[in-house]
Amino acid sequence: MNAAITHGSEFDHDGATAHTPVDTFSDCHAGILAGLRNFSTLPPLVDAARRAREVAVEVVKTMDNAVTEHHKEEEEELFPVVLRSSTPGEEHDRVQSLVWRLTDEHREIEDLWQRLRPDVHRIANGKAAEVRQEMVDLLVTAYRQHAQTEERFFLPLAQQILGRNGNHMAALGLSLHLRQAKVPFSYYV
Repeated sequence: MNAAITHGSEFDHDGATAHTPVDTFSDCHAGILAGLRNFSTLPPLVDAARRAREVAVEVVKTMDNAVTEHHKEEEEELFPVVLRSSTPGEEHDRVQSLVWRLTDEHREIEDLWQRLRPDVHRIANGKAAEVRQEMVDLLVTAYRQHAQTEERFFLPLAQQILGRNGNHMAALGLSLHLRQAKVPFSYYV
């Protein structure tokens, strides 16, 4: 472009006033102000990122520890003792059907978690990841329905069956206690 500078102004080839050096300072201010407007949104984003990490850490602990251990305790302790204590025939068949259903639901929940876990773990470690809301909703809904089934059908039936014989209930309690007891280090030597 053929621009002549006259008295500190730039003119384009048609003689119209073009962008001046002073205009550059004004443009710079506009850019800085736009950046500062974005900066003013940072504190809530930092809080949201911190909260996301906290939630991710908590859900990893819950799913990897509490849920996994809970499923094992049900499958290795509760379900077998209720099956053994049930009366042959209709009651046993009902318990067996519920045990199969609940065990299948355990695997479904665990599978959903394994699909979500890598991204949730990245978030827990402060790294970028994307977690799809529909997958989270699917896991939460599956677990909620599973817990409702246990609470409404299996646990009352287990209470009824094990309640008929105090020894069976006591044996389950002892088994769970021993399972959760911390073994002193000296026992490993």
